[in-house]
Amino acid sequence: MLYLLDANVLIDANRDYYPIRRIPEFWEWLMFQGEQDLVKIPIEVFEELSNGNDELTAWIKITAVKHSLLFTEQVDVPFVSKVVNEGYSMNLTDDEVMKLGRDPFLIAYALKSSIDRIVVTTEASKPGRIGANRHVPDVCKSLGVKWCHTFQFIRALNFSTDWKTSRETTGYQR
Repeated sequence: MLYLLDANVLIDANRDYYPIRRIPEFWEWLMFQGEQDLVKIPIEVFEELSNGNDELTAWIKITAVKHSLLFTEQVDVPFVSKVVNEGYSMNLTDDEVMKLGRDPFLIAYALKSSIDRIVVTTEASKPGRIGANRHVPDVCKSLGVKWCHTFQFIRALNFSTDWKTSRETTGYQR
């Protein structure tokens, strides 16, 4: 399974749960998972994260981070159109399309191979929302794309702060 990360996964992790300086193990683990081709960040999301002016932005710009986590596949434009038109609405205004940000790209990468790709987001399902106000989980669900919350992702790939030691002593690898 390939986990494709939404920007909010890293933003929220750094701000609320795993600050880069306090829990570097999480960030090293992410890089390791990226090197194993289990976790990737689409270029559009990567660019979004690179536009900040904080510790997360500095981290994402490190060459080794980019090398391990950047998903280099080109987006398939018809899939992006499908996400926008069928997942959100066919009648979005230009302002509404801008409001969607990079989410249609993220979902389009997963839609391209929905059997073995899953979107990771911190957004909560809000099924009553319509048009440009729809949340990633609901768009994914309507298009048959797998998605999970950050904590489900962390459990699925078995993160712990001693992941390196556990891996070395038990031989456990994903």
